[in-house]
Amino acid sequence: MIKTVDFNSIYEQNYRRSFLFVKSYVHDAMAAEDIVSESLVKYWKLLSLDEVEVSDSLLITILKNKSLDYLKHEMVRMHSLERFSELKQRELQIRLSSMESCNPESIYSAEIQSIVDSTLATLPLLTQQIFKMSRFENKSVQEIASETSLTQKGVEYHITKSLKALRSSLKDYLPLFYFLFM
Repeated sequence: MIKTVDFNSIYEQNYRRSFLFVKSYVHDAMAAEDIVSESLVKYWKLLSLDEVEVSDSLLITILKNKSLDYLKHEMVRMHSLERFSELKQRELQIRLSSMESCNPESIYSAEIQSIVDSTLATLPLLTQQIFKMSRFENKSVQEIASETSLTQKGVEYHITKSLKALRSSLKDYLPLFYFLFM
């Protein structure tokens, strides 16, 4: 048999002291409000059953358990945030080290030069010539077009073809590729 217990009276009698009790442990007013509200509803439901007596120790036990659950969850959350922060710091440190070790004199190293040379060697002779004029001799598309008797679109086609081949060959050096050839 269910007895009727007035929730409003339970709430009015217990809210303030329950809130102060919980807040003293969780140190977060909003979380304390949620915990107290949930606890008072649970307390009210238990009191509605015939087997349970009204007692402060029952309410304190409910408040304590819900507060413990909250604090354990906060510990897990904080630990996850710390691990995420550590990972971000490590990633930032790697980027920083990489940038610090970037030596402008050695960027265009023998390895990259070898890849560029071998990639250009696979291209048709006219495409190689146009790419070299564009990137190594710093000639404009218009200048190259007049020297090779091609249209500007034709010159752009050969440059694009070269860049596509180099982009594929230098995929491991992509940030450098954009700096050197774009």
